[in-house]
Amino acid sequence: MTGHHLAHVPSPADQERDAARRADWWRDAVIYQVYPRSFADSDGDGMGDLPGVRDRLPYLRRLGVDAVWLSPFYASPQADAGYDVADYRAVDPMFGTLADADELIREAHALGLRVIVDLVPNHCSDRHEWFRRALAEGPGSPMRERFHFRPGKGAGGELPPNDWESLFGGPAWTRVTEPDGSAGEWYLHLFAAEQPDFDWEHEAVREEFRAILRFWLDLGVDGFRVDVAHGLVKAAGLPDIGHSEQLKLLGTKPLPFFDQDGVHEIYRDWRRILDGYEGERIAVAEAWTPTVERSALYLRPDELHQAFNFAYLTTDWDATALREVIDHSLGAMAEVRAPATWVLSNHDVVRHPTRLGGGDPALGLRRARAATLLMLALPGSAYLYQGEELGLPEVTELPDEARQDPAFFRGAGQDGLRDGCRVPLPWSGERPPYGFGPRPGGPSWLPQPEGWAKLTVAAQSGDPDSTLEFYRAALAQRRAHPALGAGSSVTWLDAPAGALAFRRDAADGSFVCAVNVTGTPLRVPSYGKVLLASAYLEEAGDAGEGFVLPADTTVWWSV
Repeated sequence: MTGHHLAHVPSPADQERDAARRADWWRDAVIYQVYPRSFADSDGDGMGDLPGVRDRLPYLRRLGVDAVWLSPFYASPQADAGYDVADYRAVDPMFGTLADADELIREAHALGLRVIVDLVPNHCSDRHEWFRRALAEGPGSPMRERFHFRPGKGAGGELPPNDWESLFGGPAWTRVTEPDGSAGEWYLHLFAAEQPDFDWEHEAVREEFRAILRFWLDLGVDGFRVDVAHGLVKAAGLPDIGHSEQLKLLGTKPLPFFDQDGVHEIYRDWRRILDGYEGERIAVAEAWTPTVERSALYLRPDELHQAFNFAYLTTDWDATALREVIDHSLGAMAEVRAPATWVLSNHDVVRHPTRLGGGDPALGLRRARAATLLMLALPGSAYLYQGEELGLPEVTELPDEARQDPAFFRGAGQDGLRDGCRVPLPWSGERPPYGFGPRPGGPSWLPQPEGWAKLTVAAQSGDPDSTLEFYRAALAQRRAHPALGAGSSVTWLDAPAGALAFRRDAADGSFVCAVNVTGTPLRVPSYGKVLLASAYLEEAGDAGEGFVLPADTTVWWSV
């Protein structure tokens, strides 16, 4: 059998069915994460920007995604790559202007793409007007009530108010110098010291974010990705945890600063705002919780629409573990009538070709393609991270002087190596910046590897064996086949040890996906017509002999 995949052009019937199911577009959407500073640079300063994203929207339409999620582009000192917001209603000049954002949204809609923007409600920048005023006005001032200011412990208040640790390392508290020059109160920051946490018990904070939601909804955005959605409410009294290395408990054990029940009142309030706008505007939770069932609570019918499936992202390349997390995810989401989501990479984790490869780049890419095809076959919505469609590996050899991840410069906390997945995309050409900016040999804010020429969009376009054309074919098939996309369950089929096979049925067609996660070819039944494979198929066998499923390979069949 030849080739990796078969090309497909949706028929008029396919297109009509696609338009009909857009009413609940978010239940089966493929959403592409754009990290703006690393996507495309329109003006040659080495930093990606909104005009650069706008210029590349046709590429995303051609790829076959349904929506674009933009990481933060708000006015910010960039202490944490824009997740320290100084003004939630302004675009940082490095990314463009509010007019650029407006044009991007309009052009995306003209191309049939929806736009989701990041919202950062847990914390702001220490340059935010509220926080600057809180510092200037001193202890007891109304503005300090909008943050978590507390006196320190010890005879002179020299110790932090509690034992909470920052996710970026060190204490989660910083002591301020008061207007009179004395050492004063401490303020809470679960992330960098430049990112003070809001106190969501204060009505002014809640009202401000209602207004921010309406501002962007009025501009036309289709939804929000809610950063640290689990962190807004802290346990009453800010109690000690009682031990260190709290980061290791993230998403596994209850913590007094994460996943408190009070967050759900906030999201019910937001849902009423979203439902007041036409066009099914949505909100997606970044919620690290101890269990999938806890994540599902954010997705009850009167709360948010989706939540990232971090349990799936962190699952090993193992058949038993994958089946368990798939079943668990589908079951938990069905309880609240929400779609499951599936994701393999984002701006905070090692890219999955490197993560799955164990030091072998070729094996990593093979497994990554198989993992992608498995993910896209599952019921619900899928998230892609920019560059994964090019098979980009993690950049592991960035010089220390080039790194900008704030966690890299702290003594503990995260490993501080998130820059490796944020290196600017290669679009064309033989040498850096590979078309990222308009000038050959121009700058890029993080250096690109010398060996990326073969990974550019231009080099891969039209090559039937390339990862880019593989993604285009997979997304076209996913949109066209009636049994793919939205749904709440799969029917597992018998498969040899080390493999998974499941069936999905629709009124006008059925589908089977099988994946071999071992390093040895396995024989499975021949289910029907092969639609797509993640790797080259050397032999298929006839119906009597079965089908040879190559090592670390996923195959789709139409039944």
